[in-house]
Amino acid sequence: MPRAAPPDRPDGRPDGRPDARTRVLDAAEAIIRARGVPALTLDGAAREAGVSKGGLLHHFASKEALLVALMRRLAEGIEADFHAIAEAQPEGPARALRACLAFTFDQPDILEAHSRAAAVLLAAFHHDPSLIDPIRDFFARIRARVAAEGAPPGPAAAIMLAGDGLFMARLFRLYEPGPEELAALRATLHGLLEGVR
Repeated sequence: MPRAAPPDRPDGRPDGRPDARTRVLDAAEAIIRARGVPALTLDGAAREAGVSKGGLLHHFASKEALLVALMRRLAEGIEADFHAIAEAQPEGPARALRACLAFTFDQPDILEAHSRAAAVLLAAFHHDPSLIDPIRDFFARIRARVAAEGAPPGPAAAIMLAGDGLFMARLFRLYEPGPEELAALRATLHGLLEGVR
C-alpha cells in the first residue's frame, strides 16, 4: 500500500514542486535529522528550503512554531497511514487491532518512512517534551478506537505494545528480529487477536 501523502503537500502543482510551507518543513526536518534541534534556525531553514526569510516568517513566526508544525505534520501523516490501513481491513470485530498488526508487519515502506521521521520526534522531545503532544493524541485516539470495539484490555495492550516495542527496537537499532522471530511474534499476536473476535 503506498504511503499517504503528507497533508501539507498539495497535488497537481503545475511545476510539480511542493509549496513553500512544505519545503520549509522538509528543510527543517532534514536539518534536525542531520544535526539536531539546536542546529535549526529560521535562517538555515529558509536557505535550505530556497525561500526568503520573509517567506518563511509568513508561515512560521518562530522556531517553536516551526517545530510545532513539524510535529503536527508527522502526527497527521502517521494517522493518515493508519486510517488507510484500517479502512483496508474487513469489517467486523477488532478492526483497529487488525490494523495495528498490519501496520506493524505488512507495511515496510511506511515503517521505514516513520523511522526516519521519528528521529525528528526524538530530537523535538529532547528540546521540549510537550512538542510531541500531537503524537500522544494520535495514540490516545487509537487506544480509544480499540476500546470502543470491545477488545479485552489484556490482549489489546499486548498487541499494541508489541508493535510499539518492535518500532522502538528498530528506531534505536537495539536489535532487528530475524525472519523466524518475526514470524513467531506475528503468529503469537494473531493468536491473541483470534481470542478477541
